[in-house]
Amino acid sequence: MLSPKERVAIVSALASGSLAAAKFTIGVMIGSLALISDALHSLIDLGATLVTWYAVRVGDRPPDAEHHYGHGKAENVAAFVATALLLMLAGGVAVEAVKRLAEGGSVVTFSIIPFIVLGIEMIVNAWRARALWNAAREHSSQALAADSLHFASDFFGSIPVIIGLILAAYGYEWGDSAAALVVAALITILAVRMGRPSIDALVDTAPEGDTERVEAALQKISGVVGVERVRMRKVGPRYFVDVSVLVPRTYPLDRVMSLKASVDGAIDRLLGDADVTVTTTPAALDDETMLQRVNMIARNRALAVHHVTVQNLQGKLSISLDLEVDGKLSLGAAHDIADGLEKAIEEELGNHVEVETHIEPLQTDDLSGRDAPAARVREVETALAETARQIGTIRQVHDVRVRETGDGEIVNFHCRVDPAQTVHDVHEKVDDLERALRERWPEIRRVIGHAEPLAGS
Repeated sequence: MLSPKERVAIVSALASGSLAAAKFTIGVMIGSLALISDALHSLIDLGATLVTWYAVRVGDRPPDAEHHYGHGKAENVAAFVATALLLMLAGGVAVEAVKRLAEGGSVVTFSIIPFIVLGIEMIVNAWRARALWNAAREHSSQALAADSLHFASDFFGSIPVIIGLILAAYGYEWGDSAAALVVAALITILAVRMGRPSIDALVDTAPEGDTERVEAALQKISGVVGVERVRMRKVGPRYFVDVSVLVPRTYPLDRVMSLKASVDGAIDRLLGDADVTVTTTPAALDDETMLQRVNMIARNRALAVHHVTVQNLQGKLSISLDLEVDGKLSLGAAHDIADGLEKAIEEELGNHVEVETHIEPLQTDDLSGRDAPAARVREVETALAETARQIGTIRQVHDVRVRETGDGEIVNFHCRVDPAQTVHDVHEKVDDLERALRERWPEIRRVIGHAEPLAGS
């Protein structure tokens, strides 16, 4: 099944071959160098079109083990080959035209047939140039764009040939050779215009203006604090973009991944078909809080910390925190982990910082258990409600669950508190309730209380 690009290329090839044969035959018959030159131009077009057909077939192939960036540059190579052929043709025509002019021109036999052929060719070339240009724009094909320029040049190149034939018919023998020189000049202009983008693509020249557009788009993305590098190249219709952006070093990994997806999406929307590689570099910002810096250091060491307290004591910084480690670790091993964290904080903030770490056990293994009997749940619920009334702040203890495990009981409960209370005060009161329950029943291993705002307060 032929693709739309291939169908356009094949039709173009058939037209080029037919017209080239007709013009060459008539040119030889009447002795017109301009017509022969134009025929050779069309013959070169035929070769270029065949190369283009092959290129678009190869260029559409997906990446493979040997071509990691796909086969899109086959189209750039095809355009470059067509450029070289056109320059060779232009040079040959120019040399022959100058030679004939130096010898006094050449006699051209007048006939109406060349004008009919050239008129038909101009109509066909105008149609082909437009069809190829539309296909090239739709599929971002440089090879089809080069073919379109070929036939556009054929259209305009026929005009000086007609003028030259008319001049020769009226006795101006130099007219045909002069027309051939004009055709050679048009071919050269076309070759230069077509060759520049193909060479740029082959040597990976960044598409003009696109780098600045991408950088401007990246600067607008929330979380991107700077753009270090934007590198681009185009392989066939596809862009390959390599960007490096600065992001706050306090961002967790999942947020960095989300930011990279935003960068990728922004470039895709801007350029269309793009293969984007995003590199993020963590950057220290002036507005980082001390809590963010401490949490970042702990996170980078895969450690869980909480209750981070920062104090400024007459120019000296004091930091205390709770560090959660596996409860089955020996104290010596846990202490080594704490020492490593403290040293990392000192390296980040300076040796003048005082760091104190409180080690807490972290349950890392799953506990097998079962729901406690209903009588036990009611007993615990009653004790929680009584203690809550004594504390005074906590109300409406509910949703009490008691689970029995091999390490002891685990109690979960919900309660309601005045929503105007601060988180600190509520946490202290819930801690008091949890502590009182464990003191009453030492077999309770852990108590987890969830505070909710009191409705209607």
